[in-house]
Amino acid sequence: MNENEISQVVIGRAIEVHKALGPGLLESAYQTCLYHELIEAGFYVEKEKSMPIIYKDVHLDHGYRIDLLVENNVVIEIKTVDTLLDVHTAQILTYLKLGNYKLGLLINFNVSMLVNGIRRYVNKL
Repeated sequence: MNENEISQVVIGRAIEVHKALGPGLLESAYQTCLYHELIEAGFYVEKEKSMPIIYKDVHLDHGYRIDLLVENNVVIEIKTVDTLLDVHTAQILTYLKLGNYKLGLLINFNVSMLVNGIRRYVNKL
């Protein structure tokens, strides 16, 4: 599957999680449930994947963690905030750049309809 096909499945599964749980829970609850859904869908998924910074050929573990990485390809960043801010966009763009990933989804579960809480980002590599 390519990035777009993976993202379609991720969005569908995220909507299922949101329908079942609704808004108002912690990020970790949605992360765990979406992780379960994606594993059940047959994807290889890493949770809390470490994202080191490479500076002058030195790998520095600076504490950055990708919420979910699907098929070593699509970055999923989960939020439960009233409003997505520029800092959230910067975060996912940083993950895409540092990991050389092409596609990222920023998903805010703290909305009444999940489609209003999803943003898609493409790294133009």
